Amino acid sequence: MPIHNDEEIAELLTSARTIAMVGASDNPSRASFGVMKFLQDRGYRVIPVNPTITGEHVHGEFIWRDLSQVGVPIDIVDIFRNSEAAGEAVDQAISAGAKAVWMQLGVINEEAAARAEAAGLKVVMDRCPKIEFARLGLPDVGQPDEA
Repeated sequence: MPIHNDEEIAELLTSARTIAMVGASDNPSRASFGVMKFLQDRGYRVIPVNPTITGEHVHGEFIWRDLSQVGVPIDIVDIFRNSEAAGEAVDQAISAGAKAVWMQLGVINEEAAARAEAAGLKVVMDRCPKIEFARLGLPDVGQPDEA
């Protein structure tokens, strides 16, 4: 069952330090662009993943083709893909050893959520971490090397 209560969402966001963003964009008009910057400004390392712009940079971070290339432990995989495509991102998150998957607003894939939970990942669906961070009044997090 995906996480819905404020306490669990707050715990997930405050314990995480590294977020991989699948579907990250270098286009300032895209929601992922603004959410990535917001999360970086709160102290998270956000690693962009997007096969169509691999090798480019967004907000100072190299854009990877897929999660298997990231090479560092991932706390949350934030999925900016449509509901159907979210399944592949969830499967990559499981393979990459992520601790949680977070499907953005409007992204709902119950089958993928069930696979993630069966693999021991926490799951959030149909929510935005930027909105939840602000709504819950959470403090900024430290950088990974400060933990």
